[in-house]
Amino acid sequence: MLAAVLIFILAIFIIFFMPDYNIRIKEKESKDDSRTKRLWTIAQNAMQERKPVRAEKALLSILKFDERNAAAYNRLGIIYAKEKHYEEAIECFEIAQSLDNNASSLHNVGLIYYETQNYEKAAQAFKHAIEIDGGESARHIAYAKALEKMGKRNKAVEALENAYELKQDTSVLKHLLELYTNDNDEENIKITQERIRKLEAQKQKLLGYKIDKTSAKTVKSSRADKENARASARAAKVLAHSEAKAKREAEQKKQREAKLQARKSKAAAQLEAKKARLQKRKNLRESRKKDSRE
Repeated sequence: MLAAVLIFILAIFIIFFMPDYNIRIKEKESKDDSRTKRLWTIAQNAMQERKPVRAEKALLSILKFDERNAAAYNRLGIIYAKEKHYEEAIECFEIAQSLDNNASSLHNVGLIYYETQNYEKAAQAFKHAIEIDGGESARHIAYAKALEKMGKRNKAVEALENAYELKQDTSVLKHLLELYTNDNDEENIKITQERIRKLEAQKQKLLGYKIDKTSAKTVKSSRADKENARASARAAKVLAHSEAKAKREAEQKKQREAKLQARKSKAAAQLEAKKARLQKRKNLRESRKKDSRE
């Protein structure tokens, strides 16, 4: 019997109270989302305007009602890093990484460790970031710099070669050249200088090809422009003729309407004059009748 009563009470709660409870939950979530978007906008604008205190305040407000917002911790860490509050920055990045295991947070942690000359921890952070997402050339370059500071030249060279595979750019080769120069490695200095020269020549050749191709497109475009100009001139002439005709017709219509209005006004004036004369006669008759009675 008791079980039946409890089931009945539970059913009443589900039917009458659960829908209202779910609505309140959804309303709160919607309100929180709206507040988060507004605060994000404030934080982003403040960072662009270089107002770190305002940005920090907005991000901390987000974290008050959304403690697991990894992006907010990440942005907060960037603010602290720029202000050289490295301990707070590392803490924020580590929290962000624990909430959302992504390469960006780890890379940011590595940059701060590198800035504070803790090269071993920097290298560990960069390596972990690369393991998660090794598709960014900049991460391999940062890892190579940390390894070089630790005296691990061969591994640093390997990291730079990995960076070059991802992005064949002279900037990567120049990092490699700097590393060999610091070690006075004449043989590899010459090899790297030759690689830079060849890459720059390839880029120059490609640039020349693009210029030639652009020139051909320019000639073709010039012809097309002339044709378009002639077509535009014809269209403008037709349009001008149409506009002039429409203007004449509008003027003629305006004149007709003015004449018609003048006739109407004249007729109305004549009608009013007639009414006035009739009223005058009526008044005169009434005056005469009054005089005769007296």
